Amino acid sequence: MLNSLLTPSAALCLVGMFSAGSFLIDSDPVLLKSGQKSGAQSSKTPSKTDDAALRARANKLHRNSIVIDTHNDITSPLADDGFDLGMQGDDPAAKVKTHTDLRRMKAGGLGAEFFAVYVGKEFVNKKPSEGGGAARRALDVIDVVKEQIRRHPESLEAASTAADIRRIVKSGKIAALMGIEGGHAIEDSLRALRTFYKLGVRYMTLTHTNTNDWADSEGDINNPNVQHHNGLTDFGREVVHEMNRIGMMVDISHVADKTFYDVIATTHAPVIASHSSARAIANHTRNMTDDMLRAMGKNGGVVMVNFYDGFLDPRKAELALRERTMEDELKAKYPNDPKRAQEEIDAWRKANDPGKTPLSVLMDHIDHIAKVAGIDHIGLGSDFDGVPLTGLPEGMEDISKLPNITYELMKRGYSDADIKKVLGENLLRVMSEVERVASELQTSSAAAVIKK
Repeated sequence: MLNSLLTPSAALCLVGMFSAGSFLIDSDPVLLKSGQKSGAQSSKTPSKTDDAALRARANKLHRNSIVIDTHNDITSPLADDGFDLGMQGDDPAAKVKTHTDLRRMKAGGLGAEFFAVYVGKEFVNKKPSEGGGAARRALDVIDVVKEQIRRHPESLEAASTAADIRRIVKSGKIAALMGIEGGHAIEDSLRALRTFYKLGVRYMTLTHTNTNDWADSEGDINNPNVQHHNGLTDFGREVVHEMNRIGMMVDISHVADKTFYDVIATTHAPVIASHSSARAIANHTRNMTDDMLRAMGKNGGVVMVNFYDGFLDPRKAELALRERTMEDELKAKYPNDPKRAQEEIDAWRKANDPGKTPLSVLMDHIDHIAKVAGIDHIGLGSDFDGVPLTGLPEGMEDISKLPNITYELMKRGYSDADIKKVLGENLLRVMSEVERVASELQTSSAAAVIKK
């Protein structure tokens, strides 16, 4: 499937060996194309003992890797519902149920978390008396993240660079970073963009489900009542260039297809999709086409796979699109009763649920992106707590289940080195390159000013 070869340093790989008709696990490394299943397989199903051995090996590799999740929406319960990461969001008696808390982050072997600074479209043009506009909401969420770091210094530490992540993970803590979700948060101000960077934001999703003043979103691209720009405007290109210059990663999740290609043509640095999956498997506009995946590979960027079953499961993609329309209609119908709107959405979702999505579907997306974009261009962007509590595959019900991904990758024959790339090394590479490009651009800009 993939081109790289396992080296002697990539130990702990799976080798199928025939011995008295049983399937054995051997610790000696072999030459195996990364991402490819071993051709030596037993005629019998591996025993429980074999599976337990593989699970133990996978857990060891997982704990020795830097596991990075680039998109977690636990910030909404933190900001709006009084949740704290020290609480147990899976406690049956808990008032606020979540996919994420510190106990489960540690159980999942998480090394670094990008907390989503999600700014809903409802904050556009809000008055101070209504809680403030988009930039104010972003500031509020940033403060919530910083407060969690202050409250839990034994577990969390703020990170700003790829080197910070490595250092913090080595110390036994979880590196905490932030990414703005929704470019309308900068309120068309490059000064605001730079301020958010100084506050610790290390990526920005150019749009959410709404088209803003300078970039088209996939979420409303077919809505004739929305004024579109055919991708990025001139100011949108300025935003991308300024993000390159200051060292903020450009995130193309949620953008319209034309916006994506405009970004690729504009950027000087690799870009990310912080939480997107493969459209070839599940036909949802939130996912990326194969042409887009190939463009990401050429750009040097990384696609972080989203765990939401509505984007993963081909049975559910159309339902997810219909649900999005229903949400807008119900919010308009019950503008002063969000609880009623949510209850109707939940009831509709339950009535139309085709059944649980198996974890294999999530793994199929990883396989597909690794095959099309390349093994160096795939990572994990869960969308935990940004999707319904039950909207995740079996075996990935919350953040504690992350080791299951390592186990499944090992079962599918990925080398240790490539598994580490998927878990976090690919994102660290992109982050380091974005930092390098920013340094070069800042140096060249300073030189140009001096020359003048």
